[in-house]
Amino acid sequence: MTRTTVDSCDQPGCDQPGCDQPGCDQPGLRSLEAAREALLARARCRVEVETCALGMAAGRVLARDVHSAVDVPPAANSAMDGYAVRTADLTAAGDIWLPVSQRIPAGQAPQPLAPGSAARIFTGAEIPPGADAVVAQERTLAEEGRVRLPAGIEPQLNIRPRGQDIHRGERILPAGSRLSPVALGVLASAGIAEVEVYRPLRVALLSTGDELVEPGQPLAPGQIYNSNRYLLQGLLHGMGMEVVDLGAVADTPQATESALRRAAAEADLILTTGGVSVGEEDHVKAAIERLGTLDLWKVNIKPGKPFAAGDVAGVPLYGLPGNPGSALVTFALLAKPCLLAAQGARVDAPFSVPVRAGFARSRVISRDEFVRVSCDQQGVAHLHAGQSSGVLSSLLLSNGLVRIPGGSAVERGQPLDFYPLATLLQ
Repeated sequence: MTRTTVDSCDQPGCDQPGCDQPGCDQPGLRSLEAAREALLARARCRVEVETCALGMAAGRVLARDVHSAVDVPPAANSAMDGYAVRTADLTAAGDIWLPVSQRIPAGQAPQPLAPGSAARIFTGAEIPPGADAVVAQERTLAEEGRVRLPAGIEPQLNIRPRGQDIHRGERILPAGSRLSPVALGVLASAGIAEVEVYRPLRVALLSTGDELVEPGQPLAPGQIYNSNRYLLQGLLHGMGMEVVDLGAVADTPQATESALRRAAAEADLILTTGGVSVGEEDHVKAAIERLGTLDLWKVNIKPGKPFAAGDVAGVPLYGLPGNPGSALVTFALLAKPCLLAAQGARVDAPFSVPVRAGFARSRVISRDEFVRVSCDQQGVAHLHAGQSSGVLSSLLLSNGLVRIPGGSAVERGQPLDFYPLATLLQ
């Protein structure tokens, strides 16, 4: 006999104990944090180390700590165009005229500063021995081989000290860092020409559903275009990973098992969309259980409850729901951290900031809900109308998600956690 269910566990036919909801025979759903913790506890790096030229390393993940072999900058240099001086040669009473004894452009080694003289110097040029300050040219007057300098110049004015940015022996980046353009620039500033990185993770991507049609093809009645394939391809490529694209898979047990076996043979990790709910045409969950193990199924979030995780022939698999809104949320919050761990990358907790609700909602559900919003410059989150898990286009108008805790209504002005899309998906 199937009992009436509540919102947090609304699929009949559960066969696992542990439900804490009254009047329901389905297990209590795993919280987002508990699911993420359990998944990451099993995740491990699955790729080898290789050496990569710095110019080709954008987006790659460091396999070893990187330390600097030099000070950056390697010598004290000028922060201004002006005149290098010895402050002891200046007076406290007023301006003083000094002869200009040398000219030092950037890239030229200076001579020691002659006592009682000034050196014309340019931004980035090395400070001559004996000088302890640079007077900006706007504060000086130059004529006929000499320069007028003001009083009140303090030692070290406008001088960038040796090692101001990085000290020799200092760790620049730890293993697990993903190499951004800024990281590449910092490594280059330390003279590093190549780095040890992990090879790109190979991710097999497949979508299930007889209703799926590729863009550019005509739609028959009952069919839709396969948006998840292109959404996830873009996300994976953006993470620097290699996609093994297995396309759409027919809704049969045989086709599903065949696709999963191929995915396990060709990739380091498997990512699927669709087929993880409880319908008669949802075959991914059952196929995982036949070919490997199912470690997690269903999470206490909306959208994205029917998320699945396990392995096929020892290869990790993360099964996202078929609705594109659900696929994106579960990818960002659950699959992405595991993908990063498999790539050897450092995994941080999802970044969020407190905002104020620019909307009110009396409806209460028992799951934590992630809704699409636009957060303005005053820190107010405005709700979008298109919140259905089957709607993707409202994400084009959103800059993040806010989390509505399960069992809570929302009052206007109430504080909520805001997760910027830019950090969720990068």
